[in-house]
Amino acid sequence: MKMTNAYLVVRIKGQADCPYWATHTMMLLKLDKKYRATILPAKENTLGMLKKVQHYVSWVELDSELAKELIDKKARKSGYQKITAEDLKELGFASSAELATALSEGKVNLSKLKPLKPWFALAPPRTGFKRSTKKLYGQKGILGSNKELGTIVRNMI
Repeated sequence: MKMTNAYLVVRIKGQADCPYWATHTMMLLKLDKKYRATILPAKENTLGMLKKVQHYVSWVELDSELAKELIDKKARKSGYQKITAEDLKELGFASSAELATALSEGKVNLSKLKPLKPWFALAPPRTGFKRSTKKLYGQKGILGSNKELGTIVRNMI
């Protein structure tokens, strides 16, 4: 099994009927609303937190192309403004591609990059979810660890 360096995590379910412990874990993961996505460096505890809330979120190993697309199209700073090349330089990255690589390798943590928002706000997927949003990936759903999430997220950008 290859070592994952970072996960892209998307919250699929909304706030209604969500037990306190799940809400709290997702708050720590910075996923406080439906269709929020974030990038988490893979640590020992990351997978444990994801497993705990797997009935609410979906995740996939991140590749740098997808990370670049997310940063280019969906990264925001305070006031919900798009980020500029100057912002990237202040963070010490030459380009969005460089930042994407650093994120997908788990070298930097999205929540540590000020002034960036620690999440990406996505839209519902354009073609709809092809599988159930109430079941885990193994049970013909999209929740939990989902190999096809990359495609879904591209439809959500």
